[in-house]
Amino acid sequence: MKVLQALLVAATTNGMSVAASSAADDVVVVYDASGSMWGQIDGVSKIEIARDVMADLVDGWSDATNLGLVAYGHRSEGDCRDIETLIEPGQLDRARFVDTINAIRPKGKTPISAAVEHAADLLSYRDNPATVVLISDGVETCQADPCALAGQLARQGVKFTAHVVGFDLEDDAHQSLACIAENTGGVFVPARNAAELKDALAHVQEVVDLQPMADALPEPEPEPQVEADIGLSGPEQVMTGAVFDVSWAGAVNGSDFISIVPADADVGTVDNHIRVKDDDKGRLTAPGAPGLYELRYVLEEGRRTLASVPVEVVEAEVSISGPGIVRAGTDVDITWSATINGSDFITIVPAEADEGKVEAHIRTRDATEGRIKAPEAIGLYEIRYVLEEGRSTLASAPLEVLAADAPLDDGAGLDVPASARPGDVITISWKGGSDSADQRISLARVDQPDFSWIAAYKVGADKIMELKIPEEPGRYEVRFLDISGRKVLGRAIVEVK
Repeated sequence: MKVLQALLVAATTNGMSVAASSAADDVVVVYDASGSMWGQIDGVSKIEIARDVMADLVDGWSDATNLGLVAYGHRSEGDCRDIETLIEPGQLDRARFVDTINAIRPKGKTPISAAVEHAADLLSYRDNPATVVLISDGVETCQADPCALAGQLARQGVKFTAHVVGFDLEDDAHQSLACIAENTGGVFVPARNAAELKDALAHVQEVVDLQPMADALPEPEPEPQVEADIGLSGPEQVMTGAVFDVSWAGAVNGSDFISIVPADADVGTVDNHIRVKDDDKGRLTAPGAPGLYELRYVLEEGRRTLASVPVEVVEAEVSISGPGIVRAGTDVDITWSATINGSDFITIVPAEADEGKVEAHIRTRDATEGRIKAPEAIGLYEIRYVLEEGRSTLASAPLEVLAADAPLDDGAGLDVPASARPGDVITISWKGGSDSADQRISLARVDQPDFSWIAAYKVGADKIMELKIPEEPGRYEVRFLDISGRKVLGRAIVEVK
């Protein structure tokens, strides 16, 4: 919050930094009104500090300022859709702006991604230059990816820029907000002490104050230029959605881009990218569609391409497998042959779900196996490996979800009573099995792992057996186990009551 206060007060003192940018672009402030704004700094709530600072701020704005206000989390405690345009971008009405800010009562969640996208749409960012200033004391709480969204807005917009003011953040929360600014060419301003605040504010003033003035200057006459000797290298071939290494030499400006774009993309196009900063190597994410692409070193100033190398993006090959049939609400163990990108999804969706659909899921990370809970509704589903980049499905396997008490069979042909009383002795039988020398009938609680049990008995020549039911009521499962092959050949529920 101290960052916010210093930033806004300094903006007023210096002729209003944000207002200056409105000379070139309209500006929308995205205002955090989530419940965490009731937190205190030096004994004063963040929302009170924000009200005081905003009141002082608008007093110094010029009448020509075009400013809008979007708030989130101010109407409902648990609604990720709680985003509202409180003031449309337009000529400043100081009294209305202050009254609107003062009326905000923090309540809810933090839908940062949706709020920034809402503000971008409000500014018609696809057709006009657009600047958003996000003011937040927290991280996304609505299962969205602000980093990915920011990159998308930057690619789709004419000139979309987001500056982010983060205050009172934990260290590990910085990157989740900083990437919004990073991916749009804006600045991120965190601070927790006076020294950091002074440095951060000086940087923000430089970016927000000086850049609009530069934009307003007439185009200078072109001067003869000597091309920089840029050395750019990367792999000749990468898989769709994969993260890969690139390197360069002779960087001109830390704000320049290393980007991967279609081979015939216009000069100045920047898609998936990183900034060169003061590095000479980095990592990019390949596009989700196969084809011929180029790695390009693109100047921030003028968006000229200084170097390029070809790269072919090929379809990634992954296989995925699951149990085929499961009961509703139970754990589904899934394996896949390879992980393309640690941000990819393993998900369970209805069998005819649209491409890119992601419901119950896990991220692949660096694993090749994982567990997801099966849907509660019976029916036909698919287990899918979905790329984060482009949300395309690389592999799928069918999954049938049966009722929670349905018997499951894979060759055993178990016949088990559906219910019993505590302490009863029940008779079970089976028709099949395997060639394994170690086959067993086990009795387990339904929540026990497959090869864990209350009791287990070796299968002999007879295909009938008596089992004593536990004294404690509940749901139990009789399982036909192939111990040597680590396979469950059949299972059936017994309700003890």
